[in-house]
Amino acid sequence: MFKIAQARRGGFMTFPSDFWQGFRAGLPFLLVILPFGIVFGVVATEAGLNLSQTMGFSIFVIAGAAQFVAIQLMVENAPVLIVLATSLAVNLRMAMYSASLAPHLGPVPWWKRAVVAYFMVDQAYAASILKYEDSPQMTPRQKLAYYMGVITPVCPMWYVATYGGAVLGDVIPQSLPIDFAVPITFLALIVPMLRSFAHVVAALVSIIGVLVFSFVPFNLGLLLAALLAMVAGAEVERQISKRAAR
Repeated sequence: MFKIAQARRGGFMTFPSDFWQGFRAGLPFLLVILPFGIVFGVVATEAGLNLSQTMGFSIFVIAGAAQFVAIQLMVENAPVLIVLATSLAVNLRMAMYSASLAPHLGPVPWWKRAVVAYFMVDQAYAASILKYEDSPQMTPRQKLAYYMGVITPVCPMWYVATYGGAVLGDVIPQSLPIDFAVPITFLALIVPMLRSFAHVVAALVSIIGVLVFSFVPFNLGLLLAALLAMVAGAEVERQISKRAAR
């Protein structure tokens, strides 16, 4: 009986608990996900996309920042290559998220990793990586359960909010400041992750770079700012490592 109880504490029986912990961690994100999705639905329909195109954007891309950038460039009649390149550049952070999560979720079956890859959103990564770092004793299956718990309230409501914005956009008062959700979302995600001097430097360089290169057409200044931020952060990290090795 002792072995069975021990297995339940460290095995499958603990998964619902991990899932619900993640679910509770994901709930606060609804405060920004709902207005964020509504704003995208409104913007997409105002840009000329029909309902199916707008929903296809959110379902297949499921990346708010890249979606907004793509819509803006399409409205500006930017070349398709520019739209794709800029959207991919904005989403390059997903590759960094994946690399960061690989040590934690790498051992789970490939098809489960594929599900995680599809639902790789900023909120899920931010909540999960903080939990994993604070709870190193968690098994890969427990970590997966937590991750799935976080995305359960977040991702479906992104689709619902997009639909609501696309369908009800005309009746939403223009005086209602729902667009506040876009900057607040990224501030809430980024600030807790600024855990080192290199992170802070990279963030500051990116902000300054976006302002300096704001004149560059088709938002290409964003790519330049991101490149400079990565170089600056890596260089600061290298200098710190050199000093520590002395």
